[in-house]
Amino acid sequence: MKNSAPPAPTLPDAVLTQHESKAEDEKDLGEEETDRKVPSFAEATEVEEKETVTKTSGSETEPTITCDENGVDEGFPYARPSVCALAGDIRVSPKEKAMFFVNPSGAGPFDAAGEKKIRPYARKDTFLLPGVVEVTIKSVSSPAVAPVCTRTHNVPAVVFSIAGYTDNFFHDNTDVLIPLFLTTAHFAGEVQFLITNFKPWWVHKFTPLLKKLSNYEVINFDKDDEVHCFRRGHLGLYRDRDLIISPHPTRNPRNYSMVDYNRFLRRAFGLPRDSPAVLGEVTGAKPKMLMIERKGTRKLLNLRDVAALCEELGFAVTVAEAGADVRGFGEMVNAADVLLAVHGAGLTNQIFLPTGAVLVQIVPWGKMDWMATNFYGQPARDMRLRYVEYYVSEEETTLKDKYPRDHYVFKNPMAIHAQGWPALAEIVMKQDVMVNLTRFKPSLLKVLDELQD
Repeated sequence: MKNSAPPAPTLPDAVLTQHESKAEDEKDLGEEETDRKVPSFAEATEVEEKETVTKTSGSETEPTITCDENGVDEGFPYARPSVCALAGDIRVSPKEKAMFFVNPSGAGPFDAAGEKKIRPYARKDTFLLPGVVEVTIKSVSSPAVAPVCTRTHNVPAVVFSIAGYTDNFFHDNTDVLIPLFLTTAHFAGEVQFLITNFKPWWVHKFTPLLKKLSNYEVINFDKDDEVHCFRRGHLGLYRDRDLIISPHPTRNPRNYSMVDYNRFLRRAFGLPRDSPAVLGEVTGAKPKMLMIERKGTRKLLNLRDVAALCEELGFAVTVAEAGADVRGFGEMVNAADVLLAVHGAGLTNQIFLPTGAVLVQIVPWGKMDWMATNFYGQPARDMRLRYVEYYVSEEETTLKDKYPRDHYVFKNPMAIHAQGWPALAEIVMKQDVMVNLTRFKPSLLKVLDELQD
């Protein structure tokens, strides 16, 4: 990485501290992944460069600020936080937790004090947001009342937080990495990241992805004492649904998709496979299945028996636990033709599967249809994966050992959902499962059928 601008002579450089629906028409499977509607990074950058020339060709850039406040999406209960895009004279002072915006007219989404406060974490969750650093956009009338620049950057700024639920791989992607891709991929590296709630181990863990999106050293917003000046910037990140990216006029005007995100991941981590193995008598190849083993809750108690059945049906099976080594486990997933797991964050690793591979989700008891579909099923289809789901019966859950059969857990599982997340977490999310092999076998045969298509 390079520095986006030379530092003032007496001030130190910012330092990066280190630590951890059905698939779209099946004729489109494989890579050949180019979506005709999605501009390449180079095309998007060319557009971006033209926009930059237009906006900065004069000595002054007309000050503009646009904030996306549309946080509600029908059918998606998690409200999105506000995101603001600015152009003009922007001065970022991490020490003051502020972005000063030279705005002589005073126009914009500001309160009576000329301020707009945002907690730049891409999930608007009332439980976690108080722990997210609040950054204030301050509208000022002239450069004279703004802090003096100590570093001037020739690329846009993006300020965002890695607080919240990060270090859960599902939330690493849904709340930070996918929103960061959605917000910045079109810059093709020409963007400066400033990260609040800085976690050195998290930045280190995802350095390959951060380096793929930005050519410049990450700035630790929590410890930086300089005043960074930009002509354009974002406070916060655009997001869509969890593991889903859809076209949208403000959040996704370039029509990126999860297929683009998958391709980005493969390139960042150097993962070689873009499509599953060709099966059949000619090649003699066995489909490779990776089974994710859970050690906490929602364990597959007869995992070894399930693995033996899969081997009997012709799969070459590997059993592994998802670990902290993102690249290493990503390589294992990318080498597989089938990924099988009980509902949980481990299924997020489907993002590393080659296009056209199969995801198998074992859905625990408890009327989990919405969560199973929206968290992993629909995303799999959007990634052009084949998707097979298996719903556990009341005979296959350890909940039968804790509750009588006339309990609402079995008679009316939606009553659990009505009590909110604490009840779901305590009851549904803490069960283990033991699948009936006879009942499960047709799902595995369906996987083989999917791979033959």
